[in-house]
Amino acid sequence: MRTSTEDLDLFHIARRQFDRAVPFVHPLEGWRGMAEMLFKTERTIKLTLPVVLDDGFVHNFEGYRVLHNNVRGPGKGGIRFHPDVDENEIKALATWMTWKCALTDIPFGGAKGGVACDPKTLSEPEKRRITRRFIAALGDDLGPHTDIPAPDLYTDSQTMAWVYDTYSMMHPGQNNLPVVTGKPLDLGGSVGRETATAQGMFYVFEHLVSTGVLQSLEGLAGLTVAIQGFGNVGRNAARIFNKAGARIIAVSDSQGGIHDPEGLDLAQVELQKDETGSVIETPGTKPLDHREVLEVPCDVLVPAALQTQITTANATQIEAKVVVEAANGPITPEADDILGDRGIPVVPDILSAAGGVVVSYFEWVQNLANEQWTEAEVQDRLRTTMLRAADAMVTNRAELVDRLGDYQEAWTKVQPDAPPLPHPTLRTAAHVFAVRRCRRAMEQRGIWP
Repeated sequence: MRTSTEDLDLFHIARRQFDRAVPFVHPLEGWRGMAEMLFKTERTIKLTLPVVLDDGFVHNFEGYRVLHNNVRGPGKGGIRFHPDVDENEIKALATWMTWKCALTDIPFGGAKGGVACDPKTLSEPEKRRITRRFIAALGDDLGPHTDIPAPDLYTDSQTMAWVYDTYSMMHPGQNNLPVVTGKPLDLGGSVGRETATAQGMFYVFEHLVSTGVLQSLEGLAGLTVAIQGFGNVGRNAARIFNKAGARIIAVSDSQGGIHDPEGLDLAQVELQKDETGSVIETPGTKPLDHREVLEVPCDVLVPAALQTQITTANATQIEAKVVVEAANGPITPEADDILGDRGIPVVPDILSAAGGVVVSYFEWVQNLANEQWTEAEVQDRLRTTMLRAADAMVTNRAELVDRLGDYQEAWTKVQPDAPPLPHPTLRTAAHVFAVRRCRRAMEQRGIWP
């Protein structure tokens, strides 16, 4: 298997993406201190969580909660359970959440949390005890107007129900529903939240195709799609693309992948996943390694699994016409450059993976007002929000391209030895728009005291 020698630390990747946006965030005078302030995390909490597991012994887990920035509102971000969770990963995810909220104009800042554990080896009571211990340990560092969790990798609506119940037991006599989103419908959850990330991604993709931004694609019918990841996001993405007339030709999960160039029988794939826990060995399909699905010739590639999946080690092997990120950080900056040089546009995660936080915001609003919106209302608001953000990204890229010479001249004055600015991509345009919005908010608020 090809390996990458580049720096795959997620927080370092987030920094490199931010640094690419900095030359376009004018005026540059007095910007350096502001830039550092906007990138650095405001609060990082590291916890040791002793939990008695089913074997009767105490096991210690590491937990993290990061508030990246609250200049535009309280922290918002998911909680993930995964063996590889570490501080820098959570800091990067919180940072990207800040940019997601700013790009989509959601009045939140970025936050993220996680516990280093293997949920595949834990019973439900064990996961419940870990969740409760984590939320109890965080205490008032969470709150409906302070920091609001949501589901993420290997957590779900049941996990969020435990979050809500734990916090509510610690804060009796209050409306605690807005403290967490992604809850079950019977506990104040919102319709549309389960499919929000995949649906938001599709709204953006459909819009970029229809407006001619993704010039290599002429329409949705008959498109071939490969999806890495068959969890909540990937599975829902497959359903949505399939319903729109596309052919899903390859999917994968952590155990492996499957491929059929004529199109997978999605109902059979889902049945196989439900019965065996994996898509592998679905009858009539060719087996693939879980990373090989990224290299299947297709029109649209959707990385919907983990971070740093497309690197310098495999970027030259990607045979998609367009890549649409549904995971957080699936492509390294160096791989981004390779794809760009090969003419493969990337729809960036801070837009295409932002549907979850948008509908989380809708749930928060409903909880505060003790309202329940209809599915139609949620979908209409989600589509409007995602398309508005997509248009902002596209318009901003056009402005960056048109004025690249002006930006280069200004940047050279403050960084004489810096290399020439690269051609602005959709990712750079999205980051610039988000960072500019956060900078304006910071300037308008001022530095307290």
